[in-house]
Amino acid sequence: MLAISSVLAVIALPLRGLYVSTGASMEEGFMLVFPTLVQQGRVPNVDFLHLYGPASLDALAVWFRVFGDSLESERTFGLLQHLGIIFGIYTITRAYGYITAVGAAIVSVFLVLTPIGLAALAWHGGVALGLWSLVFAVRGRATENTSNWWVAGGLAGLALGFRPDLALALAVAFAWALWHRRADLKVFAAGLLVGLLPMFIHLVRAGPVAAIEGMLIDPVFRLRPGRELPRPPSWGQVDGALQAVAESLPPWWRFPALAASHQLFIWFWSVIAITVGVAVWAVRHHRSTGSVVGGPSDALAIAALFGLGILPQALQRPDSTHLAWVALVSWSLFVVVIAQVLRRWAPSWRPAVLATAAVGLLMFVVCPFYTYRTYLLHSRVSAGNLPVPFEIERGDHRFWVGDPAVARAIDQMMPDLEALAEPGDSLFVGPGDLSRTVYADTYVYWLFSELEPGTYFIEMDPGLADAENSGMDAEIAAADFVVLTNTWGGWTEPNASVEFGSPEHNQAVADHHCLIGSYETNLVLLFQRCEGGGGLNPKDVAGRAPGIGGGGIDPNALD
Repeated sequence: MLAISSVLAVIALPLRGLYVSTGASMEEGFMLVFPTLVQQGRVPNVDFLHLYGPASLDALAVWFRVFGDSLESERTFGLLQHLGIIFGIYTITRAYGYITAVGAAIVSVFLVLTPIGLAALAWHGGVALGLWSLVFAVRGRATENTSNWWVAGGLAGLALGFRPDLALALAVAFAWALWHRRADLKVFAAGLLVGLLPMFIHLVRAGPVAAIEGMLIDPVFRLRPGRELPRPPSWGQVDGALQAVAESLPPWWRFPALAASHQLFIWFWSVIAITVGVAVWAVRHHRSTGSVVGGPSDALAIAALFGLGILPQALQRPDSTHLAWVALVSWSLFVVVIAQVLRRWAPSWRPAVLATAAVGLLMFVVCPFYTYRTYLLHSRVSAGNLPVPFEIERGDHRFWVGDPAVARAIDQMMPDLEALAEPGDSLFVGPGDLSRTVYADTYVYWLFSELEPGTYFIEMDPGLADAENSGMDAEIAAADFVVLTNTWGGWTEPNASVEFGSPEHNQAVADHHCLIGSYETNLVLLFQRCEGGGGLNPKDVAGRAPGIGGGGIDPNALD
């Protein structure tokens, strides 16, 4: 009980700050909007763009039905996903002793809570389910109780329903777990089919063509050119546009530290080295010691292979979020590896404590800005040592943004839109220049939940929404109201997102809508559909907008 309480104490310290933290205006925004659409019978990949599996939206839709669709409700669901990862790590490593397990779990806290706050993104739900599927697989290997394999298969199927791209990690881990276990494989496969039911239902509802296009073709092939970053990260500059803005006014950190870009460069190579090294060591250690099936070293090997299987996440877009999304497994298990080495060569040195301290020191040197600094920021807010971010509130819906100008602009726009719109009218929300759909303030849809989203591209990505013949121009023409935000007009990344897409989307606004209001020097623009159009091209206004950044967007949450 003391061990679990220790982990919970580390989690609790920044918790209040996390509940009122700046939100990722597109990612957290669509995790607020999409489940409500699912409740209304809308289908991902048919009625709106969604790049991941359907199960996370189904789960949140049920959660919102029970607990309401407030920001606090969504973040509580996200917290439960985070706890699933942290205590999955604890359970897998528990056989190595309480202190080792607590150390591994605490390391994971700094890698789980810091990248995206409490946003209920599908990745954390999928990883949590995947880790617990491994827990039951280890139990299945250690006992003759086949129900463990049925549960392991069910959880693995649900994990794929959250994030289909976990397939490689689960395949590698279960290839080890089920090797030469034909009877257990059949039970596992039965559970897997049950766990995949949300995916099968989605394939029927959306149709296989639309589902494959939305979950495979769009994210893997069409999206990559506009979202990928250099590998390795640049030494002399931060490549991610949102992360660069965040580093222009970083939180307090007075300890000696490498520059932000240097940390990302070194962290990238460290994540690769430790992920591969932990997997290789765990497999060789289990084989060389002749350890029992289902024993501690067996569990470590299976979990380490799962960590190896998620390594591509760190390679596709090596910003701090994706590096943390991989390190949260392998770096936590690294505590066990170091402790085992110390137990062999220096058993009197309190190996579990030293191992935890070693990994903690590694993070302090390699990636303190993206672990400890963020944790400290939220902890200071929790303690009342720092003010909360800027709140935007409409009815029982609220959102927190990081810049007062953005909060003022949205607050000024909302009464004008309320006065004009009727429930059921359609609303389109996008960036100021619709020929570069690099990001969107999706939470505005959630603030006006009585209005119908007027586009398939509620989530906006370069190469998808701004592509020629995407159909977004027709959606804009039909929308009753258009809200455009110029917060990220200065977006620059070393990828295809800097290229301009089709001009037809800006022209659709000019041809069919009149400007109703401009707020905070064109930071937010409100248009209404009008006869003949107003003739104002949003791109011309975007060029005169401040483009200040800081609009409540998590600088790392892009996928």
